Amino acid sequence: MTGMRTAIGLMSGTSMDGIDAAVLFSDGRERVGQGPTLAEPYDDEMKALLRTVLGGQGEVATVADILTRAHAKVVNKLLVDSDLTADKIDVIGFHGHTILHQPEVHRTWQIGDGALLAALTGIDVVDDFRTADVAAGGQGAPLAPLYHGALAAALPRPLAVLNIGGVANVTWIGADDLMLAFDTGPGNALINDWVRLCGRGDMDRDGKLAAAGRVDDGALAALLANAYFDLAPPKSLDRDDFTLPTAPAWSVEEGAATLTAFTAQAVAVAGSHLPAAPRQWLVCGGGRHNPALMTALAGVLDAPVAPVETVGWRGDFLEAEAFAYLAVRHLDGLPLSLPGTTGVPRSLPGGRLHRHAGKAPSGQG
Repeated sequence: MTGMRTAIGLMSGTSMDGIDAAVLFSDGRERVGQGPTLAEPYDDEMKALLRTVLGGQGEVATVADILTRAHAKVVNKLLVDSDLTADKIDVIGFHGHTILHQPEVHRTWQIGDGALLAALTGIDVVDDFRTADVAAGGQGAPLAPLYHGALAAALPRPLAVLNIGGVANVTWIGADDLMLAFDTGPGNALINDWVRLCGRGDMDRDGKLAAAGRVDDGALAALLANAYFDLAPPKSLDRDDFTLPTAPAWSVEEGAATLTAFTAQAVAVAGSHLPAAPRQWLVCGGGRHNPALMTALAGVLDAPVAPVETVGWRGDFLEAEAFAYLAVRHLDGLPLSLPGTTGVPRSLPGGRLHRHAGKAPSGQG
């Protein structure tokens, strides 16, 4: 059996909250153990920089360099805080930050310089996790399902793991490790955009605005009429595939309530595409911290809804852990995506390895 490796996973999600870093001990298969973590929020300047390059616009190379250096600082701080040294880490899984995702034209773009990160940390880096999948006809997302499956080995099935970041996605795990995964629709992105547009901060903190508002049923029905919801999975979204309705006559609270209901109802629609009804829904990502959203999900799903902490998982670091896990799998040439998780024609490896100390990067693995 392949031995255990020590990896650091890094995630900068579409909600643009900041960088999550997690140490993972794994063989890239069924054996996983969690190590130290660190979350470093983005300041307003960094958030603004990231917004300037969404869609592939603006000074992408400059922002990618700044982003990479920010990730290196997080890695080095995590090592110091955890009394670890670079030589004890086998690999970093560096997702980068998605600025464009158009799998229908075989295009996805995550900015970040893996070679630079390797040089700044003294640790081998695997990045570019999505390109091979999209080039082969897959959706390139979601990529966390294989890690979800490893964590869920002893849990009752069918099981649904719902990740609510800027975009929301679900991993359905059935008997015999059968998997189906896809983006359900908007997660926090539209809610955050609305609150920001109204000058009330970057998010509906604790769901207080939504809890004080009334859902605009007409607007909700119009949002749910989007053709995306009729598409059979696997399928995936760009952060900006869904946008705010044009000049809605909403109060701040009504808009927050309607968009929160939209995220929840989109998950319910996604449930109709699953091969069998889940026995429970486990929720990770920032959305699980929003009581109004969790209440809305409980109201539209026909099974218990709970944060992943109820089964001992770390909801704030699950995606970072997943990319550590995928980096270990890359080192062993194992698949990162399956037909049921991204729609790729066959189980497919992916990622690109950058050796530290000036060694040349490998090609696609």
